[in-house]
Amino acid sequence: MRELLVRSETMFQPDSSRVIARFLFTSTERSKNIISSLLSLPDREQQQVLSRVLRRYSKRHRNILKIFERHFRKLERVFNEMELQPGSLSLSQKMLIGAYFTMEYSIEAAAFFNPSIMEDPDQSSVERGEKRIIISFRATGEGHISSIVFRSAIIDRANRITVETPGRMLDSPEHIRNHVFKKGSFLRKLREMQNFKDIAYGLISEKLTETFTYEELKRYVEEVRSGIELDESSSIFLREAMWLASSHYEMDFSLDTDISERVIFPIADTEKKGIEDARFVRFIDEGGAATYYATYTAYDGTSILPKLLVTEDFYHFKVLPIHGEVAQNKGMALFPRKVNGKYAMLCRIDGVSNYIAYSDNINVWRNAYLLQSPVFPWEYVQVGNCGSPIETERGWIVITHGVGAMREYVLGASLLELEHPENEIARLKTPLLVPNQKEREGYVPNVVYSCGSLIHNESLIIPYAMSDYASTYAVVKLDELFARFESGG
Repeated sequence: MRELLVRSETMFQPDSSRVIARFLFTSTERSKNIISSLLSLPDREQQQVLSRVLRRYSKRHRNILKIFERHFRKLERVFNEMELQPGSLSLSQKMLIGAYFTMEYSIEAAAFFNPSIMEDPDQSSVERGEKRIIISFRATGEGHISSIVFRSAIIDRANRITVETPGRMLDSPEHIRNHVFKKGSFLRKLREMQNFKDIAYGLISEKLTETFTYEELKRYVEEVRSGIELDESSSIFLREAMWLASSHYEMDFSLDTDISERVIFPIADTEKKGIEDARFVRFIDEGGAATYYATYTAYDGTSILPKLLVTEDFYHFKVLPIHGEVAQNKGMALFPRKVNGKYAMLCRIDGVSNYIAYSDNINVWRNAYLLQSPVFPWEYVQVGNCGSPIETERGWIVITHGVGAMREYVLGASLLELEHPENEIARLKTPLLVPNQKEREGYVPNVVYSCGSLIHNESLIIPYAMSDYASTYAVVKLDELFARFESGG
């Protein structure tokens, strides 16, 4: 059977020269030794060392002195132990110390994969038949830590994607923990994570007001820690409480950054080992306003936590965890509008099959219903979504991934009823995309994977990753896809 899609020759590849400046801290004792050594240098030598750092690195980072200052402030506890008053230091000394606690991190040195594609909020100055788009990627560097990065592009009337030249001065946002928690929902989420019944749970429950902030919770936790002798269960509870609270935050990027320079790097404890597989969707509310959501998986090295990223302009982002019994696995994908007055989400709660869930609250999901189980040999291991459903007059198109023999990942396609998407109309019997000889070699062999597609000029545009290393895209004409659905796949 003739292959439905046409592969592009365009490649999106990792670039090891794209770096951000991260805080570098090993231990308190080593930090004391470094600071003491620096301050023992003659003033002239201190200035020479700082000047050399600025010559080598100031053109690689936007406002590097601000970065050094921010990292210097993170050493407050070390200064206290040294009985050193930061106010007694000169500006140059502060910047020099900050430089020694800064490191460059190549965000996409290892991989540039699992793309998601969406319409840009700004559609000015585009030609007829063109569309400005944003492509998100999972970028992975040293230690396999993943972040979210973006590229701006134009897709023309022939469905060719031209990516704008990426900016070089990458920017990490300053984050603000200003979320206000509700006591009831916060304790309920903690109980979902683990059935706590120890003394620390009771003490925190008593201290919490009906609403509270991260800093207030931090104070309550410190009071409990200092007031009782903690057993293992209490220690775990207090750690989990802070872990959950730290996963709510907001972040802002500088207005002078290009979207390709904005890096959403792990901030919270819940995601310190990576932000994985963001599935972006342009969500339209009942009034016609657009908000961009992304569901992603936060990984702390041991546990995963589904989370939701929210933005309207790609400058200001809000992050919050997804609650409920359904929020237990990877691969949640939000529908681009409400269905019958409710939010709708695809998910894979058992790790094997595709489920659908409905909710009145976008970040609380209680019940899910089986939608698709593995049917064909190429999906016997598992079937899941490859991004948010795509609305057409004939139903919701869902790009799926199936895993078969030799853990080979392929892409498939399904069609769901428009107003009752819990009903599957059709499913392709053969894969839409199988890794070819070029695509099957990489960090994780024999894998093609996508986190979101869109429709342009009566075609489905599917960006996809090749074996967890680089990415490309393919094009499927909608009329040919529907004809294949009608013929039985």
